[in-house]
Amino acid sequence: MSAFLYAATRTPFGRFNGALAGVRPDDLAAAAITSTLARVPGLDPAAVDDVVWGNANGAGEENRNVGRMAALLAGLPVSVPGTTVNRLCGSSLDAAMTASRTIESGDAEVVLTGGVESMTRAPWVLPKPAKPFPAGDVTAVSTTLGWRLVNPRMPKEWTVSLGDANEQLRERFGISRERQDAFAARSHQLAHAAWESGFYDDLVVPVDGVDLTRDEGIRPGSTPEVLAGLKPVFRTPEQGGTITAGNASPLNDGASAVLLGSEKAAATIGTDPIARVAGRGVMALEPQAFGYAPVEAANRALARAGIGWDQVGAVELNEAFAVQSLACLDAWKIDPALVNQKGGAIAIGHPLGASGGRILATLAKVLRETGQRYGVAAICIGVGQGLAVVLENCDATGAAQ
Repeated sequence: MSAFLYAATRTPFGRFNGALAGVRPDDLAAAAITSTLARVPGLDPAAVDDVVWGNANGAGEENRNVGRMAALLAGLPVSVPGTTVNRLCGSSLDAAMTASRTIESGDAEVVLTGGVESMTRAPWVLPKPAKPFPAGDVTAVSTTLGWRLVNPRMPKEWTVSLGDANEQLRERFGISRERQDAFAARSHQLAHAAWESGFYDDLVVPVDGVDLTRDEGIRPGSTPEVLAGLKPVFRTPEQGGTITAGNASPLNDGASAVLLGSEKAAATIGTDPIARVAGRGVMALEPQAFGYAPVEAANRALARAGIGWDQVGAVELNEAFAVQSLACLDAWKIDPALVNQKGGAIAIGHPLGASGGRILATLAKVLRETGQRYGVAAICIGVGQGLAVVLENCDATGAAQ
């Protein structure tokens, strides 16, 4: 038995402190659920067997099982259960992978998956004191991104900042600042062109009450020359720093949703499937090497799908940083033109828990548009992990077997 993708939508991705800053993450998630179910009006919401939702931070308004809360806020019957998974940046891709296994096992026929993050609304937290009434000051810690409240037993080399970890990748693989800036500029240009051509019109649905119809962070005027003028953020130029605000993904708010089901669920859902989940892969490395983890995750997913890179016609790789994206492409030895053909996270944004659903949905549509049979969606994950999914286009010859 196989699992299939039937429908997917997402909100526009807003900038940190931007247009979506006033929207709670559980409301963002509910908006993605509502818009995805609107794509399949023949589906009785009561027929959804489970909601599996991704979220990375989970310290704020989404703290109490946002998957269940979003389902209730979206108006699903109280009989539809919901759970939340956390694999940091890969949370919504992990949610889809979990749901696909559930469908393949026969435990469910229809599962709604997705993810959400409001990095703007991620709170500051105060750790509880080791003893009552401490006399000294207590520091509030931001939960927006990266390590916080670190266990002192963790080796220091594991807990470097995400940016410094990727400067280490740059040193390891000799990836120049010029390549990073060119890759980042391409992301903005392709994302802008995709919006202009109408590619995202049926994938992205505005949030009620918010005047935002497109991803907020796309800068069509970005060029390698413009990006070259930005200063490195994590290391100084004298230290060899190359990562800037222009060649790394920004902080964002947004949500995505993907409806999965079995082959026979087509009658229940009321539409034919778009793509089949053909393979899955997960990989872990040293925490500071997280940007390189998609390499083997994708290789494993392809092996489980029974195909090789020569049969892959499209790749959606979440662009956490240009340098780690380039390291992965170099390792796979694939044509860069196949990768992120409609722009990537450097331009579109990376609201942690929502990005996996975004790349999966985009990949499915790219495969339909190009007629290619197989594609790979891959994502790097903080603390040294990577995930990948192989999709098979149901419109391609021999698909949906």
